[in-house]
Amino acid sequence: MTAAAVEPPVRSFRPLAGVLTATAVSITGTRVSAIALPWFVLATTGSATMTGLVAFAEMAPYVLVKALTGPVVDRLGPRAVSWTTDAVSAAAAGLVPLLHARGLLPFWVLLVMVAVIGAMRGPGDLAKSVMVPEAADHARVPLERATGLSGVTERLASTIGPAAGGGLVALLGPLAGLAVNAATFALGSLIIAVALPRGMGRPVVAGGPVDGAADGSAVPSPTGEGQDGGYWRMFREGFTFLRSEPLLLAVIVMVGVTNLLDAGFSTVLVPVWARESGNGPAAIGLTAGVMGATAVVGSLIAAAVASRLPRRTVFFVGFLLCGAPRFLVLALGAPMWVVLTVFAIGGFGSGFLNPILGAVLFERVPRRLLGRVHALGDSLAWAGIPLGGLVAGASVALFGLIPSLLAAGGVYFATTSLAGLRSEWREMDRLRGRAGGAAADGPPTAETEREPAAARG
Repeated sequence: MTAAAVEPPVRSFRPLAGVLTATAVSITGTRVSAIALPWFVLATTGSATMTGLVAFAEMAPYVLVKALTGPVVDRLGPRAVSWTTDAVSAAAAGLVPLLHARGLLPFWVLLVMVAVIGAMRGPGDLAKSVMVPEAADHARVPLERATGLSGVTERLASTIGPAAGGGLVALLGPLAGLAVNAATFALGSLIIAVALPRGMGRPVVAGGPVDGAADGSAVPSPTGEGQDGGYWRMFREGFTFLRSEPLLLAVIVMVGVTNLLDAGFSTVLVPVWARESGNGPAAIGLTAGVMGATAVVGSLIAAAVASRLPRRTVFFVGFLLCGAPRFLVLALGAPMWVVLTVFAIGGFGSGFLNPILGAVLFERVPRRLLGRVHALGDSLAWAGIPLGGLVAGASVALFGLIPSLLAAGGVYFATTSLAGLRSEWREMDRLRGRAGGAAADGPPTAETEREPAAARG
């Protein structure tokens, strides 16, 4: 017997549209900030090391708080968590340009504001992701199509955000980009609070209507524990489930390494390349925008045909296209048209990753554990991101830009190639089309895994 979701009595696309719109708004603002903030620090300090420190100040709280708020999302419901955290992020982001304009923004205050944004963004992003399978139930669309649409939304926002951010920073300066980020947080909070039905994103109780069998009957917890056992019991239950998944753990390790490299690439290496090459902040937005545009195409194709694709093959080919070539082309000092071509091919490959992996996550994890398992898995996979900017900044300071790019690209290629030799990856193509989780009346089996944070930026 498997845990299955009960279809809502009335079909409605409103919840899915609301979640996707809020996600698009949030990611767009974050991508604008990802260009504006590093450029602001570089322009005011001239230090790659301090730029990496700001990235660390945002991502360390993001990862830590996200890891610990899974039980909170499961208990309070993702809707409430999403709109409240976005509201706090909007206030913190809005203070940065305001304080700077009044001459009240020393570097340590900037670090505090960025840390608050990161701490709120973690549970906010988690909550939006957790609402996708329930929104798919309301719309009565296949899970792989819903996650494919979510992937398209992420990619489209990742195209518009950097392009808008690069142009905005070039024309009006980085503070304008930071103000836009604050506005998008506020709009995302409003969309979730107003557009989504109040019953959407409610807490999922063991044996409840979402976590029951297909006939509505209660399904026992895999560990024999309920939703009312307290924070640490809920946390431990999610950790126990995660630990029992060899494939999921293999994915986390591999994606953790690539995320560290991607973080250093986007927050330090690309801005330093843009400055040293003379291309300026517009080039940062252009490269990211081109990569995001082709990723949208890849995600659209994945949404249409993902259920018929061999997941393991797509996963590793996608990483081969979107990984090491980006580092190499910048290190070789290639002309801009070559750089854009490589980024375009990489974006297309990356577009296939998250739609497939998101579907596997939602197939595998019981709904009532989704917040906890998703939070822990994402946080472990993102654990290297706070260090990415610091490592890249120190590497550039010690060895220079080109050696840093070559070394990072070599590690990226080795990681994404050698990981595929492990036997766990054969399990990626199983458990297709089963929304709602793994076997609910016994210990979980290692058949699939979750969506990593791979290829989101």
